[in-house]
Amino acid sequence: MDRRRPRPYGRARRHQLPRHGRAVTAEVLTFGCRLNAYESEVIRNLAHDAGTIVVNTCAVTAEAERQCRRAIARAHRDRPDATIVATGCAVQLDPARWAALPGVSRVLGNIEKLQPESWRPGAPARVADIMDVRADAPHLVPGFDGRARAFVEIQQGCDHRCTFCIIPFARGPSRSVALDAIVRQVRSLLSGGFNEVVLTGVDICSYDAGMPLGTMVRRLLAAVPELSRLRLSSLDPAAIDADLWDVLAEEPRLMPHLHLSVQAGSDFVLKRMKRRHGRDNALAVIDRARRLRPGIAIGADLIAGFPTETDALFVETLAFIDEAAIPYVHVFPYSERPGAPASRMPAIPVPDRRD
Repeated sequence: MDRRRPRPYGRARRHQLPRHGRAVTAEVLTFGCRLNAYESEVIRNLAHDAGTIVVNTCAVTAEAERQCRRAIARAHRDRPDATIVATGCAVQLDPARWAALPGVSRVLGNIEKLQPESWRPGAPARVADIMDVRADAPHLVPGFDGRARAFVEIQQGCDHRCTFCIIPFARGPSRSVALDAIVRQVRSLLSGGFNEVVLTGVDICSYDAGMPLGTMVRRLLAAVPELSRLRLSSLDPAAIDADLWDVLAEEPRLMPHLHLSVQAGSDFVLKRMKRRHGRDNALAVIDRARRLRPGIAIGADLIAGFPTETDALFVETLAFIDEAAIPYVHVFPYSERPGAPASRMPAIPVPDRRD
């Protein structure tokens, strides 16, 4: 999944100031990934009540959840008369816990938060079983307040089961946005003054709306020649399709930047994580990217202190970073997630994960 964020975990992004002539409506506090940032813009266009505060939560780490709870407490303290609606991945996974927090008026699941009827006066709390969802209605957003880049959802959900991750149970199965809907959204954003778009999702390498990701990117660029800069969010090193490699080599409008969901540089740890790539696979992906696009910027996500990771195994990850010469590494201390298989493995003490 895409583990990067618009802002570091623990910092909410506020969405309240008008843009493109839109009236001020609900205040939306966004935690988590770029997909959540996109969905917060959808919410802003649905929630027409200035007395409402929406907290769009994240569940990827315990720290992320803690910061969401603090934001709710702060909102309740600062605006005791406001209607606080909690939604997002943390709420989807445990709605009763979030509904019980002081100040929370209502909870909405990840599907319900994007439905117009959820924001009508008197609408009830709703959190449906997201694992039954097989398709989503596309949403058109006019812009992103305070951002130079606009995010466009192309994919949702995840069919993989990495042992450290619970996001598939918060987002449901993988499903893809049709190319024509993506084209409409990109054109709308360009008409609103944006010139750079980031394609985002939970696992965009699983894109499969009748074509793989690379083919979709090629057709999108052909359909919107006025789009000058296109970026991709985090990629799975095990699932980069052949056409995407070709587009990366041939299309200058696809920015020379890859962020890879690597997570570890040790084959033993990667197997424990149930990742689909190995150390050599990741190295080969990075080498190929540099050969096809000299000067490309490479980034990677890594988890430190995964259960059973010894000092020697961690050294393997450090050696991988050096060998791959990755200039941007986003390191997460491992965080137990209730229900994830890794939470039942022998744990490393929390202080050791952060050293």
